[in-house]
Amino acid sequence: MKTLKPSLLSVVLSAALLASAPVAVFAQAAAPAAAAKQNSASQVVLASSTRILTTLDQRRAEFKSNPAALRQFVTSEFNTLFDGDYAARLVLGVHGRGASDADVKLFGQALTERLLSAYGARLADFNARLKVRVKSETPLPGGRGVKVDTEFVQADQTVTPITFYARNVGGQWKVFDVLPEGVSFVQTFKTQFDTPLRQKSIAQVAADLKSGKLQVNGSAGGN
Repeated sequence: MKTLKPSLLSVVLSAALLASAPVAVFAQAAAPAAAAKQNSASQVVLASSTRILTTLDQRRAEFKSNPAALRQFVTSEFNTLFDGDYAARLVLGVHGRGASDADVKLFGQALTERLLSAYGARLADFNARLKVRVKSETPLPGGRGVKVDTEFVQADQTVTPITFYARNVGGQWKVFDVLPEGVSFVQTFKTQFDTPLRQKSIAQVAADLKSGKLQVNGSAGGN
């Protein structure tokens, strides 16, 4: 598991993996019928993920020589699959109460850009040779979306659990949180940005992110 976890966290806890994690999780999975019903979150992520994985494999040489092309591809897929505004509001937590949609979007975009800069290029070398089991898809309380539990299985049979949270937005399922081995993308950055958001406005923190003055850290402990 130690061989998988560093690369997993470096991508899962970035906007990039919210496009690429489902690639590894679903594209090669023989998902149970109950977990991949038509128009379910699992089925939608499966279709998107298969496309992403195929493209990464087919264009790997191009992406390695042309990071801008990789960045454009990942950004496009991210915007299609990930509910960035909702995730940003969850990351902001109490600091986002009463915040305008414009400020939340600004923060979400800045966080995404910084994550893509920090981790996006790693997708060119991402190893998706994994067998994955979709264990279940269950509704969240209060109609807040669904929870999809999966397992990564490496060649040596090492198993890494991954949970995805998604909600239906305008008729389309969007991922808003990913938990590799129980480590939440949302909670990790909620903790990391708590202090900056106590000291500055959302717009100021977003500006610091865009300029690189404020960095992001993909580890659960913020190290």
